[in-house]
Amino acid sequence: MKLRQLGKKGPKVSALGLGCMGMSVFYGPTNEDLAIQVIHQAHKDGVNFFDTSDMYGNGANEVLLGKAIKNIRNNIIISSKCGIEWNGNELKIQNTPEYILKSCDASLKRLGIETIDVYFLHRYNPTVPIEESMQAMRKLIDAGKIQYVGLSEVDGEILERAHLVLGDKLVALQSEYSIVNHTEAEAVLPTCRRLGIAFVAYSPILRGLLSGKLKNPDMFKSETFDVRSIAPQFQPDVFENNLRLVNVLGAIAKEKHCTTAQLSLAWLIAQGEDIIPIPGTKRLEYLKENLDALNISLSQKDLLAVKQAVKENPIKGLRLA
Repeated sequence: MKLRQLGKKGPKVSALGLGCMGMSVFYGPTNEDLAIQVIHQAHKDGVNFFDTSDMYGNGANEVLLGKAIKNIRNNIIISSKCGIEWNGNELKIQNTPEYILKSCDASLKRLGIETIDVYFLHRYNPTVPIEESMQAMRKLIDAGKIQYVGLSEVDGEILERAHLVLGDKLVALQSEYSIVNHTEAEAVLPTCRRLGIAFVAYSPILRGLLSGKLKNPDMFKSETFDVRSIAPQFQPDVFENNLRLVNVLGAIAKEKHCTTAQLSLAWLIAQGEDIIPIPGTKRLEYLKENLDALNISLSQKDLLAVKQAVKENPIKGLRLA
């Protein structure tokens, strides 16, 4: 497994991590036993970076990951997050120091571990100065409850202010980044690189849209909530338009003898050694497909073809931040 480093002095992680959110919530029906199999197989295949959050199923995903990693804890890097309260209907962003400290203790208990390797502030609430939130993170580092810190979905200014408090303990920015949803990521990447902060890319296959396997928006309607049923880029009035880009990318992938999902991951990996995609999956076959993307090399011609495809087939609908 190829490795990439989080930050200047952070841990080395597999070039592809595993996003665990969908194993518990937001993507339709779940199966805990199968999810644990996926986590174990990922580890066997060299993945050592597993991502969760306290708001994924109100802690259920942390409990799941904790069960799965009991016997492999010393060989993996766990990232979790705090800062979002979710009651099933609405989100509330919480960044106060007191909330961060309390949330970390609860996450440690659910995960069944003594230290979280990388602890992210899941979203930023400007009513609480970022310096205050990062001071709380510093307290957690000093107490041995976390090792490193990350931020999610913030701009360069907030990243810089946080870095002034934490220095090289701030090792990662986790935000959405894909062939389609790349504008915000590319705006903050120069700051990340100047400060030596890695970029952890979530939704690298755009919630499955770039897999080429999704053909009808009606498939997201089920008794178990699927976030794509409310995501702007998946709505019936834009879905057919957006599939045009997916089909063009599929043709490029065919020439490379890979799947559209693998092309999407290979494109991200080619954007720099400091990019670590964390595709999520609940299925063993998709795990293998994703990991095989590490063996795909894209030429400048390939990258230009992808860029041209995006330019000529603009996607409709805002991203779900």
